[in-house]
Amino acid sequence: MAYDQLDDVTINTQFSPRIAVPDCEEWLARDAKLSADTRAALRHTADIAYGESPGERLDVFPAADPGAPIHVYIHGGYWRALDKSDFSYVARPLVAAGATTVLLNYDLCPKVTLDIIVQQIRNAVIWVYRHAGLLGGSADRIYLSGSSAGAHLAAMMLAQDWSRSPVPDDVIKGAVCITGIYDVEPVLRIQANEQIRLKPEMVARNSPLRFAPRRRCPALVAVGAKETPEWIKQSEAYEAHLKRHGLPTSLLKLPDTHHFSITQSLSWPDSVLARAMLQQMGL
Repeated sequence: MAYDQLDDVTINTQFSPRIAVPDCEEWLARDAKLSADTRAALRHTADIAYGESPGERLDVFPAADPGAPIHVYIHGGYWRALDKSDFSYVARPLVAAGATTVLLNYDLCPKVTLDIIVQQIRNAVIWVYRHAGLLGGSADRIYLSGSSAGAHLAAMMLAQDWSRSPVPDDVIKGAVCITGIYDVEPVLRIQANEQIRLKPEMVARNSPLRFAPRRRCPALVAVGAKETPEWIKQSEAYEAHLKRHGLPTSLLKLPDTHHFSITQSLSWPDSVLARAMLQQMGL
């Protein structure tokens, strides 16, 4: 990906979803309402600690079967905003189909750096594996998904070396990366970087497009057709990158869908994206 040919105004417009979707606050308000309704309707346990930091917390929505697959969802917000509770609605179709659903929080920038957030998500995967039975699922059936910054973090988990950790190399059985950013270089030039605090020396080690994935599990890369052209290019490049490295991968470009509506579609059991996630888990 080459960004030196784009000026700063273009970079900021192309890589700032809140600029690209002027009514984003209305979409986020609907997210909050859908999530509150989901928490009222489904049995769940909130704010389980997976680490010592205040941000290292998760919510679990257990399926009826104690041997169910575990689907771990990582929220977006450009690593500096939002909360797992804003996306509880993700659990509704997953639990109904038989998947225990875990939603992760992590400390946000500028309190911590992106390096630390990636390590926290890694720690969360290890914690979920080691406590799968208590969560109501199987340690041998862990799947990841994430949207926006959460898709980036899910992609970073595919690139992790798990050989020196207390989990098997194939701890992740599948991943769904939704409207993500996979080369973080443009973040250096957007206004939001005042909070993200990304530094040039952090780009290569935090860009999934810049190194080979270590886990060759099925992966779905999804993006809305109404995203900005440069944002869409990131998903296209990441899907091609995964294929070059032998992952069974597909690109799902959803028509009439933008950065915020694509995530909200996960609340609909019959949506293309929800069905694809369930199919990946064999449900």
